[in-house]
Amino acid sequence: MKKNKDQKVSVIIRTKNEEQWIGHVIQSVVDNLKKPEIIIIDNFSQDATLDIIKNFISDPLLNNDINNKYTKIKIFQVKDYSPGRALNFGIKKATFNNIMILSAHCVVKKIDIKKIKENLKKYVAIFGNQIPIWRGKKISKRYIWSHFVNQKVVNMYSKLENRYFLHNAAAFYNKKLMLKNPFDDFIQTKEDRYWASKIVKKGKKYLYDPELRVEHHYTPNGSTWKGIG
Repeated sequence: MKKNKDQKVSVIIRTKNEEQWIGHVIQSVVDNLKKPEIIIIDNFSQDATLDIIKNFISDPLLNNDINNKYTKIKIFQVKDYSPGRALNFGIKKATFNNIMILSAHCVVKKIDIKKIKENLKKYVAIFGNQIPIWRGKKISKRYIWSHFVNQKVVNMYSKLENRYFLHNAAAFYNKKLMLKNPFDDFIQTKEDRYWASKIVKKGKKYLYDPELRVEHHYTPNGSTWKGIG
């Protein structure tokens, strides 16, 4: 069982009224990872988000060929929401040691899971490249997007934000490490940057790997997109 936990991935996705992209996101996870566990932390969506998610839940009565199009999904709804608290809760509920955090509007385009698992032995976190898609069109990587360069960076430091930079739209962590070093439960934004600064002070290293790549689609309520357009 331990070997199985070390090989597979638990994917944590936070949702609130994400019906536009959540189906595309989950389909990309199923296409790129072998039988992942998907953990949905939902802040009481009022649209079709949860109905769409349920279309991907595997049924043990289906034969294997059909069931490959589905996967195990756990859905939790939380009222007392903050980004960090939602992620900490999802990590505790994860079955596997390899944790992927994925935005509800980031479609996975490229991933080498074997290499990521190897790198997680050396780094406490790995975050990936983001291609900004504005209403269907790729846009220039300015402002926050300028951090997503084409070469690997250890402990990326942002001159724009004047602090260490890490982004949870597409990032990998180890469950055991995160249980000892959780995100801040109380801050309402950028839990990833605060965590990066804290972990660097402890002498740890994290990696930006451009070969892990997602398309980050525009959403009017997404904090990454605010003021950027």
